[in-house]
Amino acid sequence: MASHYIGRFAPSPSGPLHLGSLVAALGSFLDARANNGRWLVRIEDIDPPREMPGADSAILRTLDAFGLHWDGEIRYQSQCHAAYDARLAALAARQQSYRCGCTRKQLKAQGLHSRKDCQTPPEGQPAALRFKNDAPVYRFTDRRLGAVEVGQTLAAEDFIIHRKDGLYAYQLAVVSDDIDQGVTHVVRGLDLLDATVWQLGLYNALGASHCHYLHLPLVLGDDGQKLSKQNHADPINDKAPLPALKQAMAYLGLKARDDSSVDALLSDAITQWSWLDDSQPAQA
Repeated sequence: MASHYIGRFAPSPSGPLHLGSLVAALGSFLDARANNGRWLVRIEDIDPPREMPGADSAILRTLDAFGLHWDGEIRYQSQCHAAYDARLAALAARQQSYRCGCTRKQLKAQGLHSRKDCQTPPEGQPAALRFKNDAPVYRFTDRRLGAVEVGQTLAAEDFIIHRKDGLYAYQLAVVSDDIDQGVTHVVRGLDLLDATVWQLGLYNALGASHCHYLHLPLVLGDDGQKLSKQNHADPINDKAPLPALKQAMAYLGLKARDDSSVDALLSDAITQWSWLDDSQPAQA
């Protein structure tokens, strides 16, 4: 069992939680509690155009209704700009980033971004910042999947860390937050599997220790697509949490042996959780 464990659930406030996000939250919560660890909640509100007013409060109410009670204070990414700026400055000082003015049309023609074809705009004009990915990470160990290898072209891409519109990119913000919060274990959906190698590259560049990763299967809709807020997935019902909680447990391979209450279900689920972690972090 892990001797020091800090996990987190980090939803974006673009809408209410649906079954897919409940599965991710539940898996993260159970892993923390089964490992006698702390479980943090972070609201990833760095993309205002995609956010829904009041969604952050709705998400917190839903977690509370489902018995997923977090430890410590909620962290809001919108309050962490100074930390992101400091890490962007550190990367720039080490010449590990560069300005890029490529348009979407140019990027589509290139396929993945190519540094040699990059359009660098004059100083003072809007530009994205890209991470100079000179020491790419191609593989890592996932606690559920084992050895994971990502295609070399994708793994070696110079990905965006600060957007042309002035917003912080997800890759930079998530790594910065996990470092600041001391996160040791990340449990999340399979849709973020490939991006893990980019995040590990940032950990290396920033001289920080890596997390342990566990990527959960995705919940798919009738059309075979991942349930998501963008696809208008139905929100889960805070007023009657037991049915959705039992459904989420089933997706995680757990049996609802005692469904007398939310607390009883969660207590039983913790005893069934089998991903107790004695492994090394994702990348040595």
